[in-house]
Amino acid sequence: MTGKPRRDKRPPRPKPDPAPATAAPAGSERIARRIARAGVASRREAERMIAAGRVKVNGRRIDTPALNVTPADRIEIDDVPLPEIEPVRMWRYHKPAGLVTSEHDEKGRPTIFDHLPEDLPRVLTVGRLDINSEGLLLLTNDGALKRRLELPATGWLRKYRVRVHGKPTESMLAPLREGIEIEGERFQPMEVTLDRQQGSNAWLTVGLREGRKREIRRAFEAIGLPVNRLIRISYGPFQLGDLPKGAVAEIRPRVLRDQLGALLERDPAPARKIRRPARSGRRGRPAGKSV
Repeated sequence: MTGKPRRDKRPPRPKPDPAPATAAPAGSERIARRIARAGVASRREAERMIAAGRVKVNGRRIDTPALNVTPADRIEIDDVPLPEIEPVRMWRYHKPAGLVTSEHDEKGRPTIFDHLPEDLPRVLTVGRLDINSEGLLLLTNDGALKRRLELPATGWLRKYRVRVHGKPTESMLAPLREGIEIEGERFQPMEVTLDRQQGSNAWLTVGLREGRKREIRRAFEAIGLPVNRLIRISYGPFQLGDLPKGAVAEIRPRVLRDQLGALLERDPAPARKIRRPARSGRRGRPAGKSV
């Protein structure tokens, strides 16, 4: 009697475990971030350079920013070695009214970057001031520090000298101190002090910890006191002081360490003071809200 050959029932072979994901080497970072930290371009600009085939890593041209590099890697842009990363630096700038806090303006208006000193490195703005506002604007060469300082969680108070048209009363200012709501948007309470009445105008000192777009102007307009001049006099521990309009002054490294502490990733560089604004300067890519 014949039949089909008997097959042994063997247990299936276990599938090999998938290879564990390779961890990024210690001290590595994305190539675009490394380029940005060297002060050559912003991350987005670096990604465009990579897509255009302008970047090499260890002699090989790359076409994707999805690459981690370490300090040991050799990076070139247009066959020129990438500069060393500069230490964290920060400057105070007295922004005049009439300048836009942008690298480029679609309406062709002058920007602050057209008026910064020529020997200033590539910088970014910490927050913004709108075209009609003036006063203290912080500049830094470090994008990570810029982003941290702009976060509401930092808790830094920003103070302004504000001139309004009208005669403020305590009852008029109460909604600002309590937190006003405008068109469904709730603003955090402001610190508001009436300094003096000057004819049909009044001067006030205003402090806030947010930085929403045109926040002060919108809030005062909502209570019937339109703003006709706005000057930022401090940003956290940093003061405008007697810095001349249009001038730039570097914050000393010791002051940065004392005021920023753990917010600093790297030791600051030796400070230089720049007093006379030039006609043109290095450009950066700022972001944030204007007041």
